[in-house]
Amino acid sequence: MNPLIKIPVKKLKCGFFLPVFGFGTWQMGGRETRNYENDDRADISAIKTAVESGIYHIDTAAWYAEGHTEELVGKAIKGFDRSGLIITTKVAPMDLHYDDIIKSASASLKRLGTDYIDIYVIHNPNPYIDISGTMKAMDFLVSRQITRYTGLSNFNVQQVKQAQESSSNKIVCNHLHYNLKHRGPLNDGTIKYCQDNDVMIVAWRPVQKGLFSGQEFEILEKICRKYNKTPNQAAINWLISQDNTVTISKTRNLNHLKENISSVGWKMDKDDIDLLMENFPDTTDTVENTTLAKLIES
Repeated sequence: MNPLIKIPVKKLKCGFFLPVFGFGTWQMGGRETRNYENDDRADISAIKTAVESGIYHIDTAAWYAEGHTEELVGKAIKGFDRSGLIITTKVAPMDLHYDDIIKSASASLKRLGTDYIDIYVIHNPNPYIDISGTMKAMDFLVSRQITRYTGLSNFNVQQVKQAQESSSNKIVCNHLHYNLKHRGPLNDGTIKYCQDNDVMIVAWRPVQKGLFSGQEFEILEKICRKYNKTPNQAAINWLISQDNTVTISKTRNLNHLKENISSVGWKMDKDDIDLLMENFPDTTDTVENTTLAKLIES
């Protein structure tokens, strides 16, 4: 299969870059625990199809399906040029002590079937574990070329500052729940802080579980008519048209994949970005983090 499109990249001042659109793998193989009834072959095929279509940033995590999702990614990327892929995986918030991070990275490498991780991300902050020890372990992994870059996920401004102050290496990205509807990291200043401090924002859940295509929003329909795009395409492009912002999204459906890829290669006018920024209805700050809280406290 020929790539559907050449996905453009965004580059930080430090030289780090990411394509504006990547492939997420949450719920492939299960949620927090493995689903043994899952159609693993379909998930592997979906990842392979994404890569063949031109998507080369694959995002996964040790926490997904008890590591099984990483195994699916590992099987899917066999046969592809590893140097042409950007593989992100995450260390679970329960495993942020120094030795646990080293063990987790080693286990992820084995499951992924690779000898390095492009971006190793702290999946969530853990207030019960000292961030200085966590970052020393992350620095060690970079020094040994086990990981290339260090990233964060769901960190607010103060938490990003603390992590960077404890690290000898540049923190290159922060994964945040951010989209037209969910404005939590925008309203608390995290988006602006990352933009001002050369940290790439990786927006997850860009179409909010199909909300924008499943519910009519007059303001979004107006934008869609102007650009001849679908609501999901407009929602994704709204994100990637912003400074230092890229996104990741998962789909097993080829038609949805083609739709999502067509979100790139064009740029929404600043007036329209601002229009959606300021007038999209009923935005929320809510974060779905109940499971994390239970796991950290256990």
